[in-house]
Amino acid sequence: MAALRVAVLGLCLGCAAAAVPLVIWHGMGDSCCNPQSMGYIKKIVENKIPGIYVLSLKIGSNLIQDMENNVFMNANDQVREVCSQLAKDPHLKGGYNAMGFSQGGQFLRAVAQRCPSPPMLNLISIGGQHQGVYGFPRCPGESSHICDWIRKTLDLGAYTQAVQEHLVQAEYWHDPLKEEDYRQNSIFLADINQERGINETYKKNLMALKKFVMVKFLNDTMVDPPISEWFGFYKSGQAKETIPLKETSLYKEDRLGLQEMDKAGKLVFLGVKGDHLHFTEEWFYTTILPFLQ
Repeated sequence: MAALRVAVLGLCLGCAAAAVPLVIWHGMGDSCCNPQSMGYIKKIVENKIPGIYVLSLKIGSNLIQDMENNVFMNANDQVREVCSQLAKDPHLKGGYNAMGFSQGGQFLRAVAQRCPSPPMLNLISIGGQHQGVYGFPRCPGESSHICDWIRKTLDLGAYTQAVQEHLVQAEYWHDPLKEEDYRQNSIFLADINQERGINETYKKNLMALKKFVMVKFLNDTMVDPPISEWFGFYKSGQAKETIPLKETSLYKEDRLGLQEMDKAGKLVFLGVKGDHLHFTEEWFYTTILPFLQ
């Protein structure tokens, strides 16, 4: 009997642990399953981590709806929909890693803060704009009339109720010249960044992450300012000088627990040469994949 127990124990010790599932969320102008973007990411992760379950989030019943919803569907409703999808997915009940691309990065952070079940273990934000944007110098689909429409709409009144409710990019528009308007009227970013008060649940849930990885593209021409990808932003009252995360009131007052997470070694800041979401397969394998294994 003792020999049998030893043999069984030896077999168990030799068993490989099941791969942690991965949830990915695409950026503006993209879709869940584009073979050149999210479909490609899903494929290379599956090739490198055999047996892993990868869920590429889709908002809507088809790819066209998914693309339209990431421009026109209220971000809070999108996050609510994703929380419902994750809660119903039996593959994720033991926890999962999350990887967001561009606006998908801050949307998945909202999921971490608002929906702790199932638990998000690690969050990887690739080009996510965590302090928002103040301009779209080169939005996806530059030739599309949608980009021109977004710019004109934001210029006319990013913080009006109608625009906030129906234009996703307005919901993370952060005007450093109108900080009070932003704090009072931003229905998404100002909420998840604790600009109007402290939601202790948001703070507790975010601090439960093992790692919060932020990737900044060092030659980014799409995000204004690029330092938002590392949680920095323009110094209040002007739009020229930027300050890093540690100099922001968000960090100094520790409204999200980022200061405590930083001291605990949970924040990881990565820089990669290239424009927005431009990276090599080799960089992804050597730099990002270790956080998924």
